[in-house]
Amino acid sequence: MFILGLTGSIGMGKSTTAKFFAEAGVPVHDADAAVHRLYDGEAVAAIEAAFPGTTVDGKVDRQRLAARVLGDPAARKRLEAIVHPLVRQSELRFLDEARAHNAPVVVLDIPLLFETGGEGRVDAVVVVSASADLQRARVLQRPGMTEEKFAALVAAQVPDADKRRRANFIVDTGEGFDAARAQVRDILDAVRNMPPRH
Repeated sequence: MFILGLTGSIGMGKSTTAKFFAEAGVPVHDADAAVHRLYDGEAVAAIEAAFPGTTVDGKVDRQRLAARVLGDPAARKRLEAIVHPLVRQSELRFLDEARAHNAPVVVLDIPLLFETGGEGRVDAVVVVSASADLQRARVLQRPGMTEEKFAALVAAQVPDADKRRRANFIVDTGEGFDAARAQVRDILDAVRNMPPRH
C-alpha cells in the first residue's frame, strides 16, 4: 500500500484537493476531522485540565481554545502534546482498515505534516500550493478572519516555498478545479509505478 502525505498552508486548497483524491476512489484520513471528533469527545477532559474554561457542555470551544494558544508557542506545544498522539491513533486505525481492504493507495491529509515530522511516515508528499496573493484573498474571506490572525497562522506554518522544495508532487490550485483534478490523476498514475518506502 502506497501512503501519500497531503499538506499545504492555510488557504491553498488542500481540503478541495483531498476531495479530488476521494473522488478518485482513494481512502483519505483527514487529521483536521479527527481533531474535530476529539474536541467533541476523547480529548475534552485533558484539554479542560490543561486550559481551564475552554470547554462548554462537554465539548471544546474552538474559539476559546484558539484565543489561548494563538501566538503562544508554549501553549500550542501543550495542546499538541494532548492532541497529536490521539490523532496518530486514529491514523493507525485508518491504515489498518485500508490494508485490510487491500487499498493500493491512501492519503493522509495532515496540515502540519512537515511541522510534526509526518513526512517520515509516508511514501511521498503532495504539497498543495497557490500564489501568496490568492492564498491571502481566500483566507481573508473566511468568517472572523483578520489580517492579524492570518499573519499568526502563516507564521506558525513552514513557509510555502520550503514545502514546495520538500514535496515529491505539487498540486497548484491557482488554475481552477479541473486543472487540480488533472494533477491529482497524474499523481495517482505516477505512484502506481513507485515502490512504497515503508
